Amino acid sequence: MPRPIPRFLLSVLALPCLAVSLGAQTAGSGAASSAGGLTPEQRAAQRAAQANKPRSIEGINTVWLEELTRPEFRDLLKDGYTTVLIMTGGVENNDDNLSMNKHNINNRLLGEMIARRLGKTLVAPLVTLEPGNAGSAIQPGRAGPMLSQATYTALLFDMGNYLRSMGFTEIYYLGDSGGNARGMQAAADSLTKLYADSPDKVYFKHVPEYYNHTSVVQPYIQNELKIPEGIKIGASTGTSGLHEELGIDATLALADPVSIRYEQRKKVGQDEINGIKFQSLEWLQDLGRKIADLRVTTTINAITAYRASLGRNQPRPSTR
Repeated sequence: MPRPIPRFLLSVLALPCLAVSLGAQTAGSGAASSAGGLTPEQRAAQRAAQANKPRSIEGINTVWLEELTRPEFRDLLKDGYTTVLIMTGGVENNDDNLSMNKHNINNRLLGEMIARRLGKTLVAPLVTLEPGNAGSAIQPGRAGPMLSQATYTALLFDMGNYLRSMGFTEIYYLGDSGGNARGMQAAADSLTKLYADSPDKVYFKHVPEYYNHTSVVQPYIQNELKIPEGIKIGASTGTSGLHEELGIDATLALADPVSIRYEQRKKVGQDEINGIKFQSLEWLQDLGRKIADLRVTTTINAITAYRASLGRNQPRPSTR
């Protein structure tokens, strides 16, 4: 009587048959797909139907692009939200009292205010790094990280270019750090040149008036509010010897008091800057509201003047 074939050998012998069977099924399904699948026109219609599908839930009230769902963004574009702000900040050395990301905190506060007051405007994801060179030396504890100038400019170019492809027609670069200006201007100029002959009119603009501490904020504090801060107008360091000033502390206190270490400074009697004592957190935040309003107004005036130079109609403020 012949010996039975072991089970493991039966499995091995069955593999070629299984492969042939699967191959035939795959070929058959491929042929069916080729013969009975959707045409390019039908696929395009399917995509269009999906893109125009009504939302099943109510949208939220936000100006931050990354917080929207895709259908919410689609509907805002249809409603005229075709202006977008690219806000650039950074992570840098701010001595003992301030968070290294002070510029990003300011951008979060002011970006929201500008977008809502300008009307029908969204804010792109923040650019939280600034240009700077690493160098070859190891410097433990240094501020950063930063990007090379070439990488930084390329990042801003790519962001502006992609936002154009998403349907935005006015793209503004606003930077809260002086070192960012070169890259923003270069990106805006390059994109303007690239699409100069395009039938789709898209405008790329760096707005230097946004970063206006020395030209607007310092004179406002000293000349209009009569606060005798110990810093020369135009300087970045005052009598405290720190890269810090009252106008910056005030807006940061409004956005996030922890970012200026308010309570920690108060405990040790360091709640002052350039000879000006912080009378209270409420006093400092009230000053922050005034300065934020000033910076926002100055920025919007600059954008409005630019639009007027183009002969473009002003979008109506949103009621969102």
